[in-house]
Amino acid sequence: MDMIFNLLVQLLGIYKWMLIIYILLSWFPNMRDSQFGAILGKLCEPFLEPFRKIIPPIGMMDLSPLAAFLVLSFAPHGLRVIQNLIS
Repeated sequence: MDMIFNLLVQLLGIYKWMLIIYILLSWFPNMRDSQFGAILGKLCEPFLEPFRKIIPPIGMMDLSPLAAFLVLSFAPHGLRVIQNLIS
């Protein structure tokens, strides 16, 4: 069971890096339109969409990725708590 939780924590870490890269792609013109950007968009946008519905953009700043990143940062801790409860 520990192996499953460790794998989930590692996958969350990988997804967090994917999200960081996807956010940084928005700083470069037409990078999200590239094949790499499109793949990351298909993987990251479904996770970002609920946050965008809750947190509206402030001017030209979209703060929803920040909230999504915070949730991803706390998720491994939640998994560890669940792991300790099960063990």
